[in-house]
Amino acid sequence: MLKFILISFFSVFALSAKTPNIVILLADDLGYKDIACYKGPVETPNIDSLAVKGTKFETFYSGSAVCSPSRATLITGRHHIRTGIYSWVHDATQKTHLLEREITLAEMLKEKGYMTAHFGKWHLGMTGKKAKKPNPDAHGFDYWFATGNNAAPSHKNPNNFVRNGKEVGPLEGYSAQLVVDDAINWLDKREDTESPFFMNVWFHEPHKKMAAPEDIIKKYKDQKKSKNEDLYSATIDNTDQAVGRLLNKLAEVAKPEDTLIIYSSDNGSFLSERTEPFLGNKGSNYQGGLRVPGIISWPGHVKESQVVQETAALVDIMPTLRAIVENPNPSGLHLDGTDLSPLLFAEPAKFERQQALFWHLHKAKAIVAMRQGKYMIHAAPDYDMKKANLFDEKLIPIVKSGKYKDFELFDLELDPGQEKNIASQNPELTQKLIKQLYQINDSIMADGTDWHLK
Repeated sequence: MLKFILISFFSVFALSAKTPNIVILLADDLGYKDIACYKGPVETPNIDSLAVKGTKFETFYSGSAVCSPSRATLITGRHHIRTGIYSWVHDATQKTHLLEREITLAEMLKEKGYMTAHFGKWHLGMTGKKAKKPNPDAHGFDYWFATGNNAAPSHKNPNNFVRNGKEVGPLEGYSAQLVVDDAINWLDKREDTESPFFMNVWFHEPHKKMAAPEDIIKKYKDQKKSKNEDLYSATIDNTDQAVGRLLNKLAEVAKPEDTLIIYSSDNGSFLSERTEPFLGNKGSNYQGGLRVPGIISWPGHVKESQVVQETAALVDIMPTLRAIVENPNPSGLHLDGTDLSPLLFAEPAKFERQQALFWHLHKAKAIVAMRQGKYMIHAAPDYDMKKANLFDEKLIPIVKSGKYKDFELFDLELDPGQEKNIASQNPELTQKLIKQLYQINDSIMADGTDWHLK
């Protein structure tokens, strides 16, 4: 028994030396062309500093073109339909939530001795007045300060935050700053300062209903091309300032080389101006709805100022972190993502994508999309599908039937804006990709939960 205790102690000690603190910063509805380091118009020096100190992925994709499914994919490394999430979650009218059987990033890291905390938007199902669903603590978070969906009534003075299951009530300030306030407070007050920590910081900005300080809005008046674009930019700027405060605190509590930070967005922007030259925006399975920033910073470990051209996505975060903290995937559990660590550590020859990237969204005209190499293929549903924004769980049997038509094929190297469908010109390639798409689709749908029967 003593031998076992000693082995366990020294194993934990050895692991702690090579398990970094991990922080995920996730924006809400922020597009590929918003922040400065992606040639966007918003001043984001703090977010940009992560790219300078780490790796920026030039071609990075969300887990879905809308909120909840993208978050489910990020936090599990599995396609969102496998996790129980078909579209964005509406707690008052749906049974849908992230299934407790899923292994989340928080649960995976707790196995390695991490303290875990979630701050900000959740949107994966939460207990409320009209719903009883698993809260973040049921998914591995020791501490949480969250909203079920968006900040209400807006980013300014939100009144719908819940802390560890208890309603907080009205707050004064802007959501991004309040989220960081709570994160800093947690860092200051955590009892265990020896164990590594995982912080899941999911901002509400720039999702509607927007709000930002007037002095920041004024900075973007001259850039305004469409209604509220100045306000939209200001919410991102305000978030960047909050990120700066958090980065300063992280540098206080640990050496920079001891903290790995990931920055991205849950889907593309709802402003078409911020998705150009790509086709579509939020809610679309074309590039504009799926392309987002992707930055991973870990000074002293990840190569600095590196720009990676290889395609990557939120679905890859779980397998990447599993590799970094040396916690292998459980036998029999299928991950849809691929470990990006060879790309982070400048060993691209060792990287090989295990499965093509695949997206499904019931409300999209192109209901499915798949990226394989330089090609992206799309298809429409071959059945009558209501295009309502809110998903009806009664449609699940139709969705799981997986019948598609009107396939489109694009060569993204030659045509990143997806202007020319080349499917008819390349019948053999198209059929090969269609077969691959159906193989992935059928595997995912087999795992899909029948919420309409529960």
